Amino acid sequence: MAAVSDVGLLFVGAVLIVNGVMLAGRMSALAAAPLNFFVGTLQVVTPTFLIMTAAGDREVIAAASGLYLFGFTYLWVGINAVTGWPGQGLGWFSLFVAVAALGYAASVWAGGGRVFVVIWLAWSVLWFLFFLTLALERDDLTRFTGAVAVIEGVLTAAVPAGLALSGLWRDSDAAAATLAVLLAVLMAVSWRLTRAPGPRVRRPTETSQTAHRP
Repeated sequence: MAAVSDVGLLFVGAVLIVNGVMLAGRMSALAAAPLNFFVGTLQVVTPTFLIMTAAGDREVIAAASGLYLFGFTYLWVGINAVTGWPGQGLGWFSLFVAVAALGYAASVWAGGGRVFVVIWLAWSVLWFLFFLTLALERDDLTRFTGAVAVIEGVLTAAVPAGLALSGLWRDSDAAAATLAVLLAVLMAVSWRLTRAPGPRVRRPTETSQTAHRP
């Protein structure tokens, strides 16, 4: 069953990278929409399958339930992109995801996991940034949020999934500490770089509404 969720995590890495590039203003929301639909659907089907085959195992069900948070996010991003709906609703849902991620981090810690504690905390930070940029319309944070999405797409999704699928995954205090330091350093560098004066980046919903204009 773990291999099923690892495949999903691999494509979460892909969609986070693509959405980060979109937030950086390098592609339109419409261009990113198909992958959001693909991965969003995968992240709804996968936990449903895991729960239906869990035979009542509460640990498996609890772990699978967290995938819906991300599946709904990506489907919502895709829907907003093709309809031009405002992003405030997604922003407030992102706050819910950010808070829920703290609970999942605590659950992983209680179960003896270490690396995924760091990963859940990193996801909490990213989804809180989505809340700030979408719900509170903090346009000044859009480029930084995009950079963090790309970083986390690589370090908290694509790389862990690749290691797990290849049988090289190892969980330890040292690995968790290394990941935490690497994330913190890269986020700090991104903050410095993205806070420099640059072109205004339109929010995803604004981009989708103007995508077909000359």
